Amino acid sequence: MKNNFLDNYKLEGEKLNIVTYPAPILKKIAQPVTEFNDELHTLIKNMLFTMYHAPGIGLAAPQVGASIRMFVLDIWFEREKVTLADESVEYRYSEFSPMVFINPVFKNKSGEVIHEEGCLSVPGIYEDVKRSELVTVKYQDIFGEHHEIDADELLSVCLQHENDHLDGIVFIERLSFLKKQLLEKKFLKQQQKKK
Repeated sequence: MKNNFLDNYKLEGEKLNIVTYPAPILKKIAQPVTEFNDELHTLIKNMLFTMYHAPGIGLAAPQVGASIRMFVLDIWFEREKVTLADESVEYRYSEFSPMVFINPVFKNKSGEVIHEEGCLSVPGIYEDVKRSELVTVKYQDIFGEHHEIDADELLSVCLQHENDHLDGIVFIERLSFLKKQLLEKKFLKQQQKKK
């Protein structure tokens, strides 16, 4: 899905606020995107900027307060921590391969894989989640053009994780009832301590 917008993408934008669990917007089913305009392109640019700086490998629109069926991801980028001469620390980014999925629809799912997942909306919580091993996804790009992609391994997991956000599902809800309750309690306790 290469196009000028992403080819010319530089690590610039506005850092958006990431909504944390159990915010109501994370429970909502997101609405389809119908307008592929400058407003959408600005949101995408800011979401990529936010995702890279979090840092994360995927970010769905509902996580930044926009209840639309769109997410961004990049499972390939590199983030290097560099200590400068004055002892300050900065991060250097490289190997960008940003992808944008708008109005995604899963056509096929097969196999089974268990992968450890985390989520920018549930920071500090990591758990093994059962997913389909192979997926085929139809989606639109930032100009509304239709595409189809076959994915496996981490890309498949990431696509399913981000798409769950569009359906009002956070990854801990994919766990057993008992494990979900334990993690929910642990996470909410951590959040209380931060206040």
